[in-house]
Amino acid sequence: MGAAFYLEIGSEEIPAGYILPALEVMSAQMVRFLDENRIRHGEPVTTGTPRRLILHVPDVALRQEACTTEIIGPPRQVAYDADGKPTKAAEGFARGQGVGVEDIRIKETPKGEYLCIVREEAGVATRELLQKTLPDFIAHIPFPKSMRWGNLPVTFTRPINYVAALLDGGPLDFEYGDVRCGSRSFGHRLMSPQWIPVEDHASHLDNLRKHHVIADISERKALIREGIQKAAASVGGRILEDEDLLDEVTQLVEFPQPLVGEFEEKFLKLPPELLITVIKKHQRYFAIIDGHGALMRYFVTVANTTPRDFALVAAGNARVVRARLEDARFYFEEDQKLKLDDRAGQLKGVVFHSKLGTSWEKVERFTALARWLGERLAPGAMDGLLRAAYLCKADLVTGMVGEFPELQGAMGRAYARLEGEPDAVCEAIYEHYLPNRSGGPIPERVEGALLGMADKMDTIVGCFGVGLIPTGAADPFALRRQTLGIIRIILEKPFQLSLTDFIDQALPLQTSRMTEPRDAVRRGVLDFFHGRLHHYLVSQYGYSGDVVDAALGVGIDDLVGAVARTRAVAAFKARPDFESLAVAFKRVVNIIKEPETAPVQTDLFAGAAEQALFMAVRDTEDVVARLVASRDHDGALEAMARLKSFIDAFFDSVLVMDKNEAVRRNRLALLTRIHDLFTRVADFRKIQTG
Repeated sequence: MGAAFYLEIGSEEIPAGYILPALEVMSAQMVRFLDENRIRHGEPVTTGTPRRLILHVPDVALRQEACTTEIIGPPRQVAYDADGKPTKAAEGFARGQGVGVEDIRIKETPKGEYLCIVREEAGVATRELLQKTLPDFIAHIPFPKSMRWGNLPVTFTRPINYVAALLDGGPLDFEYGDVRCGSRSFGHRLMSPQWIPVEDHASHLDNLRKHHVIADISERKALIREGIQKAAASVGGRILEDEDLLDEVTQLVEFPQPLVGEFEEKFLKLPPELLITVIKKHQRYFAIIDGHGALMRYFVTVANTTPRDFALVAAGNARVVRARLEDARFYFEEDQKLKLDDRAGQLKGVVFHSKLGTSWEKVERFTALARWLGERLAPGAMDGLLRAAYLCKADLVTGMVGEFPELQGAMGRAYARLEGEPDAVCEAIYEHYLPNRSGGPIPERVEGALLGMADKMDTIVGCFGVGLIPTGAADPFALRRQTLGIIRIILEKPFQLSLTDFIDQALPLQTSRMTEPRDAVRRGVLDFFHGRLHHYLVSQYGYSGDVVDAALGVGIDDLVGAVARTRAVAAFKARPDFESLAVAFKRVVNIIKEPETAPVQTDLFAGAAEQALFMAVRDTEDVVARLVASRDHDGALEAMARLKSFIDAFFDSVLVMDKNEAVRRNRLALLTRIHDLFTRVADFRKIQTG
């Protein structure tokens, strides 16, 4: 058993969204440092609050493991002359390593005898290494935005007030900016504003709890969940479930105290999505619903202290909400003075992007795409689809969406309902934005699904067409999310659609503004979809990268079919006899450098093995074609697997690269047909074996 390492960085209020990513990086950075320095350790534990980031690593060795390193030099034959005296090569090697010639050893290697120097490195004390690295460690915790304070050269997301760092119970000695590391922490800034000693991780969390700081994130979240439900029950309701808001509020407080507030009944006449947005987005309050799922005039806020006067605090929260709701009611009433039909025309004066024209031009483009999709996938829904396409961006010029941008789509749906539009149109106006977050729901109705696909594809092709391509660090138009949105809609509906045709339909609509070569844009968009689909299959379905590479290597034009192939290849790889099957398949594909396009001539066969393989391939081609057409890729692979014995017999009895050119080309033509047969399902060269 080793010692415990503890690090706590105390600062001013850290933004809620910064905390979890920072803790994740802190854990990874510390593991990397310990591993690279040969320091044994246990599994790191992280936690934090808005005013502290905590990292605990148990069982840390107090000293590096000793290390022996061999440095190989020049061959012995050039390092010593005929008399056995060292040459300049030997002297230079020794000098370069900082040792004498007498320290050189001779090492026997598969290539012969070489000069060698052996270095014995004794382990350095872990304390010494940590003290040297921790200032740089803190400096490299990444945040979306960092700041300087005073005239100090260091940065952090907020000014640092203290650093507590201990190893084996003793404080480490280093500085970060003007803060010297110590062994004390700080209680709640309002309820227990005092220094408290740090002894070890477990007892310190208990001590923080006594000083009104619930440092453990999961504990704090559980307390909030329980507290807000009790608060809602006290007024006869229940919390409208919102895990994202719960996570955010958990990172906003150190000592949660749920409180019930209320607003006037008159505001319940506003659309529910509007009320929820004001309560959630602008105040971080939880909405309360009744037993029928209808919004109540109550909400729950989570304070960071225990108030002296609960009623006074609740009244203050209500005043803030009331002011925001009055603003919302004003915009809601003003917006209804102009119909969505009239607002749609105003989009001619709204710039979508300087390189891609106005929002009206965008509507015209994706309406054409939506029509094309509707004709192929849902001709019966065409009227609602085209009406929704015309209206779906009209709410962008309303006062409500100008004040609350996150309500785009939701307010369009609300206004469309008030104007008597059919349900299909109203829902499509809202749903065409879906999925609007990772893992979020896709559109339920076909109108919203097709309209969303059209809108997203227009954005993707347009951005690629003018060179606005995402980088590793930036994706300002959320093209990754929009691409994955199209993929998910196609897969989950599912839609039988050619991705290539879809892209080709969007390209001409962008021609007048496109600055990049059309073929390059087409390839770029296809490659982008390939990358997103690959990532999705690995991260969400859990398939191995080589299986996905193999299945997608034969194309992604049919997305539903590509996923079905991936599943089939994964199952095929799990077969007990897969290794031998893969060897046979790879043996075929590896020998084909250039496909032989000439037809197979049976009169050039030299023996029964060739004839048998040809007949088996001919029969299997028909079977596989039928099975692939029906997306029975499991059956297709099973049929191909039955070729193994014929392939083995073929290679055992003939030499493919025969001296006779006609015979050689005929055998290559036969193998090409097998290769083409295999690649109807997967590129087996990309599957890892052994």
